[in-house]
Amino acid sequence: MTHFGDFEPLCHQVPSYPWCNLFYRQLQHHNSSVLQGDSADPSAAPVGINPECGIAQAGHDGSLANIANIIACALSMILVVLLVFWTSRRRAAVGRVEFRFFLVLYFLTLPFQLISTGSFLQQGSTALTAITAIHAGLVAATFWALLANAIVSTQVVEDGTLSSIVPFNFFNLAFFIATGYIALDVGFSFTSVFGPSNPPADLHSIPLFVLTSIWPGAAAILYFAIMTYVVLAMLNEVRPMWYFVLAAVLFVLSQLDFFLLSKVICKGAAHKVDGTFVATVLETAAVAVLYFAWRSITEESWEDDMYYPR
Repeated sequence: MTHFGDFEPLCHQVPSYPWCNLFYRQLQHHNSSVLQGDSADPSAAPVGINPECGIAQAGHDGSLANIANIIACALSMILVVLLVFWTSRRRAAVGRVEFRFFLVLYFLTLPFQLISTGSFLQQGSTALTAITAIHAGLVAATFWALLANAIVSTQVVEDGTLSSIVPFNFFNLAFFIATGYIALDVGFSFTSVFGPSNPPADLHSIPLFVLTSIWPGAAAILYFAIMTYVVLAMLNEVRPMWYFVLAAVLFVLSQLDFFLLSKVICKGAAHKVDGTFVATVLETAAVAVLYFAWRSITEESWEDDMYYPR
């Protein structure tokens, strides 16, 4: 029976689910008998724990690793750099500094995603485990930055000032450190607090599950709810709302692809690619639409550009 906090169904059913790398290391050191089939050989094992479909590591049986997602991440990084540049030019726009922080954090998740799902580092290796833990911390911090941008948009504190930037970055750092530490403890079992799953086959960790699965979804929903209030109630506008709706649709589609269609794509492509690259493209598209949504509610700030340098 599956319990709340069990990663076993995800690591078995969802190809290239990055947090499985942490449990692979854990099992390798505490109960390697759980690792069977494709997962039994760490030099060839795909991302996952006994996955139904996975991409073999680069070089094994001619595998090119998770090449589609590697390309998607690389192209997404280029686009996000452009978004950061365009955001920086809007010096008088409300929430410019905070939105740029969000974009930078999202940018940082991409190279770590590229590596943690890329199938070119050996499963169970120290490098892959550590990189995956950093990736988890960055994801948690990115979704805090997303939610914080919505809070800033309400003007409960003045954007770009210490009263906004200090708590913004404090919680960014707190989410990164807390999630990163828990992920490292799951992988390396430094302590018994967040360490080995019991029983091992359940791949159980409630804190990691909450911070990497529940928290991102909750933050995205809260962000959408707050921005709906800001646009419709505070600004009394309708047109910008369509950007936020489109971004929400793209994000939901990315998650549906990743969790429901990725295995279908993997099997259809004979284990050469999975749906991770589609999810990456859709997520990056959602971030790009968020930029245009943010721009659409700060357009008038261009006229005051010279008076409010930041």
